[in-house]
Amino acid sequence: MSAGAGTLGMDQAIWRPKANPWIIGVVVSLAAFMEVLDTSIANVALPHIAGNLAASNDQSTWVLTSYLVSNAIVLPISGWLVGLFGRKRFFITCIVIFTISSFLCGIAPSLGTLLIFRVLQGAGGGGLQPMAQAILADTFPPEKRGLAFALYGVTAVCAPAIGPTLGGWITDSYSWRWIFYINIPVGILALALVYSLVEDPPYMARLRAKGIPAFDYIGFSLLTVGIAALQIMLDKGQEDDWFGSHFITILAVTAAVCLISLVIWE
Repeated sequence: MSAGAGTLGMDQAIWRPKANPWIIGVVVSLAAFMEVLDTSIANVALPHIAGNLAASNDQSTWVLTSYLVSNAIVLPISGWLVGLFGRKRFFITCIVIFTISSFLCGIAPSLGTLLIFRVLQGAGGGGLQPMAQAILADTFPPEKRGLAFALYGVTAVCAPAIGPTLGGWITDSYSWRWIFYINIPVGILALALVYSLVEDPPYMARLRAKGIPAFDYIGFSLLTVGIAALQIMLDKGQEDDWFGSHFITILAVTAAVCLISLVIWE
């Protein structure tokens, strides 16, 4: 093993943040909880969104699809973006984008603008979970990581469980717009705490100093089109009678060609 690799491994094993690791764990789990909750909370509000924005029920399902597609595209390039901006800066940027786009979703005057803001929100949310897990892995020593990830796992399990109930209550008691507005105070709190407490470990600065890997534009294009086609096919397939629909068939072929080409390219 080279001296550089040995130093990198030593940094990862020895370095610990200044703040209490458990506080950091709660903070990053809060940000991830916000994103996971938003994935499920909008489901029950779709009929209200459709009625309020003069859209059909089928059209309103794009509120979910647009978010999931954008989220799935950002997720695999999170590592490259961390190399470009740094982990803490990228995590903060994701929180800011997610929080601002939540506000924009809440004030959206039409379904078209809501979908645009949901794409933006999905892009911000796509980096929250992988960054939260990476921060936990570096923050805790090996013997405590299992417990730390168990804490994180609670958020991943609880958020989808309470999302539909909370979304239904908010929509019936107030307005569907509040399912997005509730992200604003949580996002601001998470932003302030992450900025104050989270640190990038020393080894990340050395990795960035070595240079950022070249961005694979062809691979990213294949991945983007393939994932988008696959996600839309899975979301819309049941509504459109699966392969009885030319639209779904085209999506399936597109996804297969792009993803197989991606494997060959890589």
